[in-house]
Amino acid sequence: MLLIIGMAGIVVVFDFDKTIIDCDSDNWVVDELGATNVFNELLPTMPWNTLMDTMMMELHKQGRMTDEIAECLKRAPLHPRIISAIKSAHALGCDLKIVSDANTFFIETILKHHGLTSYFSEINTNPSFVDEEGALRILPYQENFTTRPHGCSDLCAPNMCKGVATERIRTSGLIEGKKRFIYLGDGNGDFCPSLKLGEGDFIMPRKNYPIWELICDNPILIKAQVHGWSYGEELEQILLHLIDTIIREDRNTSRSEAFISTDCKFQIIDSTSTHAHFPQIPRPVSY
Repeated sequence: MLLIIGMAGIVVVFDFDKTIIDCDSDNWVVDELGATNVFNELLPTMPWNTLMDTMMMELHKQGRMTDEIAECLKRAPLHPRIISAIKSAHALGCDLKIVSDANTFFIETILKHHGLTSYFSEINTNPSFVDEEGALRILPYQENFTTRPHGCSDLCAPNMCKGVATERIRTSGLIEGKKRFIYLGDGNGDFCPSLKLGEGDFIMPRKNYPIWELICDNPILIKAQVHGWSYGEELEQILLHLIDTIIREDRNTSRSEAFISTDCKFQIIDSTSTHAHFPQIPRPVSY
């Protein structure tokens, strides 16, 4: 049974593609709207972020409006148990955030369709907008991205280092008193955020996806506890178990601190008394 409390002090950071939804949203739109051949021709010639912006303009030239793109996105697969996991984690008091190399239009359209928008306090992704001609445009999360300003390896997309975003979230959360962090992802770009987590945190890599292989090949680099998952039911089960475990640990820690505080009070009283000696209360041990 899960312990329900108001504020869990936990931040849960989700990747979006192949984590929340069970596909890559970029590929989904391109394939569903019949632009795969053009996409494959352009793929070797430009960075992915630039390519997706180009593809949105190409779709517009073909008469595909943003409403049609939105309808396509609403059909993207999203496992019902992931929906329930998101809602349950939020109900347990967790602060939910997204760090994704998709874009605002794609993510917000899908979240709104499934009634999940209000469950997330923050979405970190590539910005997008509809231009004066009605074409969807996609910009890079980090400007001047061709120079890799974040200084990471080739595992990070040049337009977005998820590690930078995650580190900012973690630093801000610690200041706000949110002490524990859980990160869920699947791709190469999710490895960098995994390196930013501490010993009390958790990483949930999707098994048999690039991040899983990277973690298995470089275990010494990972400080957080690793809990792999494969499908929607398993994600929900593991995520809620971790949240419940953290909440129970924090509750026990709070009780121990209160117990020790009371012990100190007794000792002060005892030191002023000449008539009685209180037995020393043993310090609780956490297992």
